Amino acid sequence: MTAAPVTAVAPDRPVAPTETLRSGPSYWLAGFRTMVRWHLASMRMWLMLLALVQVLLGVGYVLGVALFFDEVPPIMAAYVSTGAPVFNLVLLGLLLGPQLVADMKTSGGYDYLQSLPVPTTAAAAAWYVVTLVGGVPPMLVTLLAARLRYPDLELAISPAVVPAVLLVVFAGTMLGYALAYAITDPRVIQLVTQVLAFGLVGFSPVVFPAQQMPAWLVSVNEWLPLTHMATIVRDALTDGLVTADVGRAYLVVSVWALAAGAAAVRELRRRR
Repeated sequence: MTAAPVTAVAPDRPVAPTETLRSGPSYWLAGFRTMVRWHLASMRMWLMLLALVQVLLGVGYVLGVALFFDEVPPIMAAYVSTGAPVFNLVLLGLLLGPQLVADMKTSGGYDYLQSLPVPTTAAAAAWYVVTLVGGVPPMLVTLLAARLRYPDLELAISPAVVPAVLLVVFAGTMLGYALAYAITDPRVIQLVTQVLAFGLVGFSPVVFPAQQMPAWLVSVNEWLPLTHMATIVRDALTDGLVTADVGRAYLVVSVWALAAGAAAVRELRRRR
């Protein structure tokens, strides 16, 4: 008995190559959702702790400044009340994010994370969402504490607070992202973040007026993003307190954010 010949049946439509399944908006959104879930699941305990630390930081600034004065000057109360929330917004993305990446590089988890089939831009956007989740609630608590501690404080919260918060968190996240992935040695990452924390608190006019610093340091800060982050947030929370050029502040922060994000994504793609 002879077997019947097998004839190949041509498909009705050509089968697309498998590579097309790993591109396009659907693939990007799937990777974004996956990374958001992964970050939230892996940091479910850390996020609560980090949020608590940020609340203590913001509220500590608001309450601690009163220890230096018998009666807190209104201008100082306004600056610390609108500057401390900026720390809440940038702390996770700019300082703690790079330290987490440094820990992953030390423990070996970094290579696994980089091997995931997720677009680099989707991974960056997912981490941005996580920093928003971790930074906005402490900011609101800090503002509430400031309002309770300084009942005469006049806040004039405008709709501009939404783009201001989104941009500040994005800039802080992208700067930290570029720092974390551009530097290969985790020890150097840890060192740089410590220097940034020192500079953020002591040499950037975030919780105090720029007039209290030397003129040369004011000029340096005019080209750095932290001062302008405070400017756009303070302008969205008050009326008449900010005298600087808010439009220029938005431009400087945007340029820093886009440049840092592009550098981080390029570095990640190069290593893949």
